[in-house]
Amino acid sequence: MYPAEIVLPMKAELTDNGFNELVTPEEVEKTLTGAGTTLVMINSVCGCSAGSARPGVLMAVNNTEKRPDNLTTSFAGFDVDAIKKIREHLLPYPPSSPAIALFKDGQLVHFIERHQIEGRPAQAIAHNLIAAFNTYC
Repeated sequence: MYPAEIVLPMKAELTDNGFNELVTPEEVEKTLTGAGTTLVMINSVCGCSAGSARPGVLMAVNNTEKRPDNLTTSFAGFDVDAIKKIREHLLPYPPSSPAIALFKDGQLVHFIERHQIEGRPAQAIAHNLIAAFNTYC
C-alpha cells in the first residue's frame, strides 16, 4: 500500500474538484449499481495519471454541458478493497490503473484503460470522455 503522504495530494486533485471518494466495497456497490450515470476515475501514483488522466478527466467535466450524475474516484494501491470491488464491475477488462470508467444505470458503457492513457495528452483524454458524456449522459 502507498503511504498516505504520497497519495493524499493526488486524491485532493480530484476531490477538491467535486469528485466523491469510493473507499469501501459497500460505497462502490451502492454507487455503481444505482440509477443514472457515474464516472469512476481509478487514480494512481504513476506519471500518466498525473500528466494525462487526472488533468483530462478534469478538463472533460469542466468543459461540457452533459456531465455524469456522479463523479467518483478511488485510488489503486491505497483504497485496496474498493478498487477490488470496482474491478469486479469492469470485467472482462483486466486490472488497469489509472483507468476511467463510465457507468449508466449500473452498466459499464465506456472504459479507458491505462494503455489508452499512456503517451496521450490530457486533451485527447478529455475529448474521448466528452464524446462518451454526449452519448450516455
